[in-house]
Amino acid sequence: MNDHDIDDAPPPSKSQRKRESSALQDLGLALVKLPEDRVRNLDLPDALRSAVLEAQRIRSHGALRRQMQFIGKLMRDVDAEPIARQLAEMRSLSDRSKAEFHALEHWRDRLLADDQALTEWLAGHPECDAQQLRQLLRNARKEAAQGKPPRSSRALFRMLAQADSGSRDAAAASGHSPDPGHAV
Repeated sequence: MNDHDIDDAPPPSKSQRKRESSALQDLGLALVKLPEDRVRNLDLPDALRSAVLEAQRIRSHGALRRQMQFIGKLMRDVDAEPIARQLAEMRSLSDRSKAEFHALEHWRDRLLADDQALTEWLAGHPECDAQQLRQLLRNARKEAAQGKPPRSSRALFRMLAQADSGSRDAAAASGHSPDPGHAV
């Protein structure tokens, strides 16, 4: 047995090549579904970025199919791993933003329903203006009871978001992680 025989790995099977090709097509489709500004911010080869942006402008089914095939061809010559990592990071940031939004909605609902929640919120967010928060809670409850548009409820949400963002920024600056009992 010589060194030449050891270095030669068997070529990938047809099934393996199809799986890889399908994964690249899925990655290309994910790129096309992104908003244009996000595509522009990704670290992509210029030819691939141009092809993706062009695919986003195409409305004809046949033309779009051909453009997707072209994107697939370009993807074969690109290292897909960094692109997949960038997309995963975007999804992670998006998921985190959604979780933070839902946590703040939960806090707003708790504050409107239960006065004890106000004490908990203020304990975790001492920089928050308690007087303004109480005023917004009173107004939001009054608007809800009268069936008026939820202006104060929206203002309350914005105040909670600002206070929570300030708490996270302060925690990051001090090197501590935010308290898991508060909005993420």
